[in-house]
Amino acid sequence: MLDIEFIRTHRDEVEQAIQDKLYKPGDINLDELLSLDEERRGLITKRDQLLAERNSLAIEQAKERGPQIKVELAEIEPRLAQVEEDYRSHMLQIPQIPAADAPRGDESKAVEIKKVGEPTNFDFTPIDHIQLGKQLDLIDIERGAAVSGYRGYYLKNEAALMHHGLMQLALHTMRARGFTIVVPPTIVRDFALVGSGHFPAGAQEVYQIANPGRLADGSEEKDAAYLAGTAEVPLLAYFADQTIDQTKFPVKVCGISQAYRSEVGGYGRDTKGLYRLHEFMKVEQVVLTEADDAAQAKAFQEMLEPVEELLQALELPYRIIDIPTGDMGQGKVRQYDIETWMPSRNAYGETHSASMLGDWQARRLGIKYKTADGKKLHAYTLNNTVLASPRLLIALLENHQQADGSIRIPEALAKYVGVDRISAK
Repeated sequence: MLDIEFIRTHRDEVEQAIQDKLYKPGDINLDELLSLDEERRGLITKRDQLLAERNSLAIEQAKERGPQIKVELAEIEPRLAQVEEDYRSHMLQIPQIPAADAPRGDESKAVEIKKVGEPTNFDFTPIDHIQLGKQLDLIDIERGAAVSGYRGYYLKNEAALMHHGLMQLALHTMRARGFTIVVPPTIVRDFALVGSGHFPAGAQEVYQIANPGRLADGSEEKDAAYLAGTAEVPLLAYFADQTIDQTKFPVKVCGISQAYRSEVGGYGRDTKGLYRLHEFMKVEQVVLTEADDAAQAKAFQEMLEPVEELLQALELPYRIIDIPTGDMGQGKVRQYDIETWMPSRNAYGETHSASMLGDWQARRLGIKYKTADGKKLHAYTLNNTVLASPRLLIALLENHQQADGSIRIPEALAKYVGVDRISAK
């Protein structure tokens, strides 16, 4: 979230951010937020004055004035609690201020800033990953749907080895770059999703667990539990309400986990194959820096490097897209998507997404650090997909298919699969 003092003193910038991120009229009511803030501050002041007065009363004064103070506090405190709740609800809706040089507009205004390699040319008629998966006994979508439901799938044989090999390749790449490797929980509480910004705006995309967990004494957990759609959520929550030693920056963590998404927003899109799924595996990087724009920009560029290294090692054509403000999401200052060429789509498909969010997430989670002069500031946070599968398998299977129906496995991945070519069984 933004700092309320910033909202008060930079209202024009906040209103412009709301427009740039293409909110509909009425979605966000700044007048109401600022009115609640004013009432909240007034109630807090009055409450604190009453408490201070009560504490200063002599015994005889307390007998006379004490009951009246109690009555006044009983009137203030319920109203303050309601105002605080409404105030926080409004604050969680306020978007981050996007970078001044980010493209403005909807997804049609995206800008290609880099391209590596050219779309694959074949001297035969290529087939898609679904057909390849059937012919080579790699993918079974029919049985996946029967067992798991819509968007279910099975990966088999070399596809399963490729899937896990990609994870290993990604983890070794990130470890070599100084990242702490983490296997985080995928069942998370509400505060973690609010803190990362997936609640309240993206709540429809998150699975909630219906049956409550059990405590050691057998009683039910009171807090609702959810399945995380990315390791970003638990990785950020790991640092919640902590003060980080400034000398540790940049803090670099990399998580590997299953990811779960209801894909309500993707209804009717990419209904065939492995592109849009309810569950998949993902390696995600999260970086924390001091509250400095230059440090954030440097970390943002560095986060792209291992992804490009991986895609080049996998011999896949890709491009980097500068995402417009209306498509980048509520909390983001800047977003780059990396798209990989997928022959069956005759287009690039998104396989990675890098974001810098300033202190927007850190304020929600209470992630701070102490400066050399003793000030406590909120950290800046960034994240980027290192690698997600099975989506990247689409590009690997389709780009590396051969005229004889086999699939060549790039050298960087072959050592994890045990073969350098997949042929008919």
